[in-house]
Amino acid sequence: MKADDTRRRIVEAADRLFYERGFETTSFADIAQAVALSRGNFYYHFKTKDEILSEVIECRIAERRQLLSRWDEQETNPRLRIENFINILIVNQTKIMAFGCPVGTLCTELAKLDHALQGEAARLFQLFAGWLEKQFAQLGCGSASHDLAMHLLMRSQGVATLANTFRDADFVRREVDAMIFWLNTQIPDATSCS
Repeated sequence: MKADDTRRRIVEAADRLFYERGFETTSFADIAQAVALSRGNFYYHFKTKDEILSEVIECRIAERRQLLSRWDEQETNPRLRIENFINILIVNQTKIMAFGCPVGTLCTELAKLDHALQGEAARLFQLFAGWLEKQFAQLGCGSASHDLAMHLLMRSQGVATLANTFRDADFVRREVDAMIFWLNTQIPDATSCS
């Protein structure tokens, strides 16, 4: 059990460091230091940084699935579920202003590096896009559901990027309000979408 606990601590530290510093600039030594392990003990658990990255991606996917499941369980109204997604910008505002969106920054960095795990990281966006599309479909948006989901995902990423750039909490609040207004204009009565 101790080895599993150590491995979990390594992945948690790597996840945090990849988010705060970026994947490319985070070294084995940085991660080992964060969990107070010698490099030899560290290599017992992970031989390459890509192995750690793969596990970080899987953990992020599992955490996001749990979040989406919790929203599905807590709220029966799909419009309010979508508002939960939008409001995540407020809930995580401090971290987003400091480091950007954990999904967007990782996917962007791996794309720039043309990294082999870029497609795996993209599953994070696919998870959100699919979930949003399902919510719009439940609101009766039919064939427009995919486009609406992608529009909202794009807009939330833009807000996260600009929040990180300008570090303006008022901007984030205004944009969240604007996205909720947009949502309500797109779905005025849950039977029509444009």
